Amino acid sequence: MKRKIIYTILALLCLQSVHGQSVEIKLNLELGKVYTQNSYSKASISQDVNGQKVNIEMIMKGKMSYLVKAVTEKDYLMDVEYNSLSMTMQMPQGSATFSSEKKDKNDIFSTLLGEMVNKPFKVTMTKSGEITEVKNISNLIEDVLSHFSQIPESQLAQIKEQFLKSFGEDAFKGSMETITAIYPKKLVETGDSWEIKTKLETGMSANMISTYTLTESNANGYVIKGNSSIETANKDAYLPINGMPTRYDLTGVMKSEITVDKTSGWVIEAKINQEIQGDVYIKKNPKLPDGLKVPMVMKNTLVYKNQ
Repeated sequence: MKRKIIYTILALLCLQSVHGQSVEIKLNLELGKVYTQNSYSKASISQDVNGQKVNIEMIMKGKMSYLVKAVTEKDYLMDVEYNSLSMTMQMPQGSATFSSEKKDKNDIFSTLLGEMVNKPFKVTMTKSGEITEVKNISNLIEDVLSHFSQIPESQLAQIKEQFLKSFGEDAFKGSMETITAIYPKKLVETGDSWEIKTKLETGMSANMISTYTLTESNANGYVIKGNSSIETANKDAYLPINGMPTRYDLTGVMKSEITVDKTSGWVIEAKINQEIQGDVYIKKNPKLPDGLKVPMVMKNTLVYKNQ
C-alpha cells in the first residue's frame, strides 16, 4: 500500500512538472522552404438603408505560398504569391461567382483574379509574427490593371480602389496579422496569457486589442485561444469610398482558436469568428445631397489551414 502511495505521489509530481514547463512559441522557419496557407472566409453584411434592409453574403477562398528567401536574427524575408483566388457574392440584385481558374475573357473580374496569381511580392515578417513590410503589391495591381485598356477610365479607377482595399499592402498586413501576430514575446506555460495590439486595414482603419492564452500543448502543436476587441480608428475622418466621403463608427469582437506547429511555429489551423456593428456615415455630396447614415452589422467566419 505504501509503495502504491509513493508511485502515485511521484506520478503527480511528474504531471505538475510537465504542466509547469515554460516554452518559447515563435516562428522558426527554414531558409529555402515553402510554407502554404489555404483560407476560407464567409461574411454576411446587414445594412439598413433608408429603412430598407439590405443583406449581402460573400464567400472568399484562396491558396497562398510563402518562400523563405532570407533569415536574420529577428525576421524573415519571403516571396509570397497567391496560387488561387475565388469569390462568390449573394446580393439583392442576384448572385455572382468569380475565380482565378476561369478562362473567360468576358468575365473581367475573374480575369483580374487570374492575373493576380503566381506573381510574387515581398513580405518581411518578424519571428513574433508581425509584418513589418509588404512590397510590390501595388505595383502588381497596377500591372494587372494595365492589361484592361478596354475598361472605361472611371470604372478602372473604381476597380483599382477596390483591389487596393482588398489586396493592397495595408489590407494584406492587417489580414495576415490576424493569425500571425499572435506569438508571446516571453516564455509561457499552459494557462498563461499575453496581449497583442494590431491595426486592421480592410477598407476602413481599425484598432484591435487581443488577449491570447496558451490553452493546450498536444501532439498536433500548441493551441492558442484569443479574445479581441475591435474599434474603428479616426471615427470622425471621412475617406473617399466609391467617390463619396464616408466615415465608420464601428465596434466589435473576435474569438479565435489557433494551432501552431511546435517546430516551425507556422499556423497549422485557425478558426476565427468576428462580429462588428455600428454606423456608416456618408457626408453630403452631389450624389447624395442629404447625406446618409447606414446602421450595419457584419459577421465573418474565417478558417485557415496549412494544406
